Amino acid sequence: MSLTFTEAAILTLETLADKLNTSLDFGLTSSQVSLRLSEVGLNRIHEKKFHWWFILVRQLLSSFIYLLIAAALLALLLGERWDAAFILIFIGLNTTIGFYQEYRSEQTAFLLRRLIRPKSRLRRDNREQEIYSENLVPGDLLLLEPGDIIAADVRWIKLNNLNLDESVLTGESVPVAKVVKPLSSPPRQFHQAENIGFAGTTVVAGYAEGLVIATGNHTALGQIAKVSLETERVSSFTLGINQISRFILWLVIITLGLVVIAHYLLRPAPNLVELTLFAIALAVSVIPEALPVVTTFSLSRGALRLARHKVVVKRLSAVEDLGGIEILCTDKTGTLTENRLTVADIYGPKPDSTLETALVSAYMLAHQKAPEIDPFDRAVWHQATTIQRQRCQNYQLKNLTPFDPRRRLSSVEVKLDNKLLVIIRGAPETLVSHSTLSPTKRKQLITWLDHQGTLGRRVLAYAQSLRNAHSSPLTFVGCISFVDPIKKTASIAINNARELGLTIKILTGDHPEVATAVARTVGLVPQTSPTPVVITGDAFDHLSDQAKLQAVTNYQVFARVSPQQKYAIIKLLQTRYQVGFLGEGINDAPALKIANVAIVVDHAADIARDTADIILLKKSLAVIIDGIKEGREVFANTVKYIKATLSANIGNFIAIAVASLFVNYLPLLPLQILLVNLLSDFPMIAIATDTVDPGELHSPRHYHLSDIALIALALGLVSSVFDFLFFGLFFRQGPTILRTYWFIGSILTELVLIFSIRTRRFLFKAKPASYPIWILTGLAALATLALPQSRFGQTVFDFTPLSPPFLTLALSLVVAYFIATETVKLLFFTIRSHR
Repeated sequence: MSLTFTEAAILTLETLADKLNTSLDFGLTSSQVSLRLSEVGLNRIHEKKFHWWFILVRQLLSSFIYLLIAAALLALLLGERWDAAFILIFIGLNTTIGFYQEYRSEQTAFLLRRLIRPKSRLRRDNREQEIYSENLVPGDLLLLEPGDIIAADVRWIKLNNLNLDESVLTGESVPVAKVVKPLSSPPRQFHQAENIGFAGTTVVAGYAEGLVIATGNHTALGQIAKVSLETERVSSFTLGINQISRFILWLVIITLGLVVIAHYLLRPAPNLVELTLFAIALAVSVIPEALPVVTTFSLSRGALRLARHKVVVKRLSAVEDLGGIEILCTDKTGTLTENRLTVADIYGPKPDSTLETALVSAYMLAHQKAPEIDPFDRAVWHQATTIQRQRCQNYQLKNLTPFDPRRRLSSVEVKLDNKLLVIIRGAPETLVSHSTLSPTKRKQLITWLDHQGTLGRRVLAYAQSLRNAHSSPLTFVGCISFVDPIKKTASIAINNARELGLTIKILTGDHPEVATAVARTVGLVPQTSPTPVVITGDAFDHLSDQAKLQAVTNYQVFARVSPQQKYAIIKLLQTRYQVGFLGEGINDAPALKIANVAIVVDHAADIARDTADIILLKKSLAVIIDGIKEGREVFANTVKYIKATLSANIGNFIAIAVASLFVNYLPLLPLQILLVNLLSDFPMIAIATDTVDPGELHSPRHYHLSDIALIALALGLVSSVFDFLFFGLFFRQGPTILRTYWFIGSILTELVLIFSIRTRRFLFKAKPASYPIWILTGLAALATLALPQSRFGQTVFDFTPLSPPFLTLALSLVVAYFIATETVKLLFFTIRSHR
């Protein structure tokens, strides 16, 4: 029953009505409507259901969480209830915090979307009615007036000076006129469909009747929604964490396998239960249990900071993903520009007279004494002085001729002091050809028009006559150029982005001249360039696959692009880069869905808001740049934790596993290993609050397993060397003394490692650590030294009281360890920076 806009655009009205089995005069009957509703369903776009349990489950969908749950279950089965509880508490904290943040954001966006249930006016059973828009069906006769949002795709059958705002669909900020006649060829792009009205667009002027050709998912809007819903996005954050999880898992499996085999080969009758408990404790010791809590605290802290700037974070991990994007693609209208026209320049012998003539021609303004919906009229109204507005009221409207798309003119006949005056407004080239301008004046005007064109401005020309304008020469009055102003913060944001190593690209459905002018004004491209800076969607489609890949890298501006082309451009960019997309319109939804980070402004279309990860309640690109800094800080702190815990844990893991082969007892008891894990991880949570060196923010950062593994193995080797020193110095003193001082050394070395690994620079030249790190590290160190002295530590954990000589020796090794790690770290990053 439904028709696509490409099919409907080329049919005559009679053929169209016949296909839809409807009347162009009386509309559908109630019985027809009931039957069609059962066939095509309600006029609704399929959307993602909002379920709290889905958000809860999403918090657990991580291979790292699976690893932690498995470790907790094994510990529980073997009687290690404290360790199992410790791991489960971390999982619970991570899940609760993530769920609360994402649920609150999703609920806010959901309620915003549900506030309004739109209605439409139409003709059914040969009478006008008002119904809920969800009950529209193909074949209905829709009646539209200024301010109405079209609720379905329609083919126009009657028009009266109709102008539509299609910016949510095409990105074009200027209203477009429509026609009734069938097109000679099927339109390929939305802007080419001159006789079609699309769902979601707005009537800004005039009145019209439209025949509904498609509803719900069959509309152009519905097809865009379908692409968005069928596209799955995997978070870069999730991919990075999963990669690290697999690395840890294989490291544990291989090492433990070798240790168990070695025990069986070197010992005639190993204690199977003791060996199993030891292996599980070792496995748990190398797993960074606090990682989910550290990342969730970091992400929540970043989300709270962004919330203070009126930014709603719907997907918590998007905060970190934001810091990793290398290219930010943005729509032009409403993001870089204000999406409102203003008067840019006036050309004519008397500029004030030109402005007043324009004000009179906007007859609705003259009679209603307030700005109307038409953006050209609104711009003229705001530009005029109070006196000009008052004088305008002295004119009396006598007649008007609506805008004729073929002649590109409209006219208004007014009376002033018993004189009839005809004012004509339209395209400059049309009016100039019918005016009495001299060749010299005409040449000057053409030069001015060419200049306005290079600036991406729209121009209206005005002429007048005291007689019938269609039979007498016109007196040229002047021209007014209009511009969609650049946001004040746009240029600053572009400069800040450049400092962060972030590339900005414009993807818009607007004219290439307008898009280029915006890009030049904000400083995205040079004012003059020997090579083209803009490519249109049609030109892009005609390129080969290899040329397209090159084009998405080379061009900064993509104009007249369809939703599918935006989608394709981002898909190609993602073969090389992490890509964020900032948009607001219906046409942005597919691109938003596929982008690594999807960002929309507060007034975005519902479908765009549904797809977004981040919603800007403050209309500023600068907020996103601040968010990128925030994301990079979150990433830097998360990587600090991963490097610190892996370096220390891998070192201890290997040393304890190897040492167990050289003595006839366990160098550390399973419970002691788990206590080392607990006390060393305790201050790690505070890394989420740590300061970040400025150098960490100057370029996008990603989870490169090779980088993390290399530094972890390098520092892990240092840790193993010092663990063997502890073993060599204390193992002859007996198992209790060895375990006590190896326990102290393991924790204190990991605590000082936090201060070394938190910066690539020499420790004392870096930003100081945050207060929470100092406090929690101090508490963990005190607990480490106090436990062996307490009856609880001696009874439960089998520690021995500390002796000053042994403690001095252990602390000296800790200091030497810190010097060694700082030296290795500086050498490592120096070598890496020269590669």
